[in-house]
Order: sequence, then C-alpha cells, then structure tokens
Amino acid sequence: MPPLDALEILKEAILLERHGKAFYQKVAEQASQKEVREFFQAMAAEEVKHLEVLGRQLKTLKASGKFSTDPAPAEAVFSAKVITPALVDQLEKAEFESAAVAAAMLMEKKAIELYRHRQEQAEDPAEKDLYRWLAEWEEGHLELLARLDKEIRQAIWSRMGFEPF
Repeated sequence: MPPLDALEILKEAILLERHGKAFYQKVAEQASQKEVREFFQAMAAEEVKHLEVLGRQLKTLKASGKFSTDPAPAEAVFSAKVITPALVDQLEKAEFESAAVAAAMLMEKKAIELYRHRQEQAEDPAEKDLYRWLAEWEEGHLELLARLDKEIRQAIWSRMGFEPF
C-alpha cells in the first residue's frame, strides 16, 4: 500500500492542474483576439501534459506502492518567444484577459509551493524527481507570465502617460 501522504499530494496536484486547465480553457474561450486565445490554449495544453504525467504516477503508485522511475517528458516550457508585440497589445486592451494573467501567476505560485514542499519531504528518489521536474516546469510558466504581466503593465502605463516607468 502506498504512503497516504504521497497519494494525497498526487490527488491535490491533479486537482490543481485540473483547475489550471479549466481556467486557461475558459479564458481562451472568452478571448476575442486570436493571439490571446492561442496563448491561453497553449497554457491549457501545458496543464494537460502535467495531468498526464500525474495520472500515470497515481496509477503506478496505487498499483505498486512506488513512484515510476520512467522519466517525465523532456519537453521544456514553451518559449518566451510566445510573448509577441501583438499578444501584449491585445492583452493590454482586454481587461479580463489581462487580469487573467495575474490570476494565473497566483495559480502557478501555488503549484510551485506544493511541488517544492513535497520534493523536500519525499524520501523516494523517483517522487523527489517528479516534484522537482513539475516545480521547474511551473517556474518556467511563472517566469513567462511575470514577463508578460510586466510588458502589459508597461503598455498600459505608456498609454496612460505614466512614462517613464
């Protein structure tokens, strides 16, 4: 039987990723601008990848009582190149989607905290590796969102005549 705390953490992680996916999908559905819609669709797709990895780990843990040592996908977070001038311009003019970037940053921070905390507590090397990998992936998302948030803020300030920043 797997340790209860490991199962509970995996279930919490799956719930966080499901919430993230639902959030990003909803923002994408409501976005009227192509670049914004595609950005949030890409973020939702990232959460699906996390869900797949976590789901496999949960299944393995329940069946064997151990974490899988299969490597997680080697895919890196998508590039900061997705932050195009068109995306920043469209987000700067779309208040809801712009606010969604800030909300997304909070979700990513919560996931990072959970994964880093569990990484520190875990004794199983495969479990530690899983949570290290997930935390790093989420940190990449957070960095991307923070950069986007900064660029949106600067665009708004420029439009409102708050320069220099």
